[in-house]
Amino acid sequence: MNSPLTSEALFHLGPVPITAAIITTWVIMAVLVAGAWGMTRRLTLIPDRRQAALELLVSTLDVQIRETSGVEPTPYRSFIGTLFLFILVANLSSLLPGVEPPTAQMETDAALALLVFVSIIWFGIRGAGVKGYLQSFAAPNVVMIPLNILESLTRTFSMFVRLFGNVMSGVFVIGIVASLAGLLVPIPLMALDLLTGLVQAYIFAILALVFIASTVEEGRASFNSEPDSRTSASARDGDGDGDGDGDKDKDKDSAHQTVVPPLTPQPLTPQPLTSQQPTSRTSTSQQENS
Repeated sequence: MNSPLTSEALFHLGPVPITAAIITTWVIMAVLVAGAWGMTRRLTLIPDRRQAALELLVSTLDVQIRETSGVEPTPYRSFIGTLFLFILVANLSSLLPGVEPPTAQMETDAALALLVFVSIIWFGIRGAGVKGYLQSFAAPNVVMIPLNILESLTRTFSMFVRLFGNVMSGVFVIGIVASLAGLLVPIPLMALDLLTGLVQAYIFAILALVFIASTVEEGRASFNSEPDSRTSASARDGDGDGDGDGDKDKDKDSAHQTVVPPLTPQPLTPQPLTSQQPTSRTSTSQQENS
């Protein structure tokens, strides 16, 4: 078993040395691409068992993204799902005889952490724009800019160290026990390493999702806060031009305005009933009698 801190080159592709971890990574990428193409090339409205299992996997991933970050899973489904599947298959490759997982090498984990770092910038600019993403480093004030930049670097480095340390330690323990106790004794440790690989793939993908979603949300909040301040200033100004003369114009208009008293409805007073009609009836009856 080779040391994870040093990688021996199998051959050179020009000036680039090709190690065993790179070969294993290429094989895993080819398997994932071929599997994705074979499972999605014949999709129907009435799914069969293969398509139903694939749809269940995608819906489970969407639910996990929505419950973890509270965002719409469509923009992040492809990246987070691919990242999880690659790390999972890479970790499980240690179960094959003579194969060392590429995630037990520093260059593979550093490349994955760098990919997450670039994706945070990409999704941050895509979701909030360049201005909103840059303004997120100044939250809550300008003094926090160096600390926010340092935070974005250290959290990516922590992801690299976590994945490398856990996978490499599992490979070392199994190798040491196998060299001391024989072939069958490390089987329980291999089962434990299988669970560890699954957990580490899940944690890495979830941390990447949380970092991306928080960056996008902070960028949108920083971008929306500036128009809100301008709008409130215009509302206080009155005329929306921001020069502060809106209240003066309103005072001048109110000075030249004629005050019209409000119209009040007059109460209706009932007229008293007169006795003209009965009098006319009496006179008419007297004429008839005469």
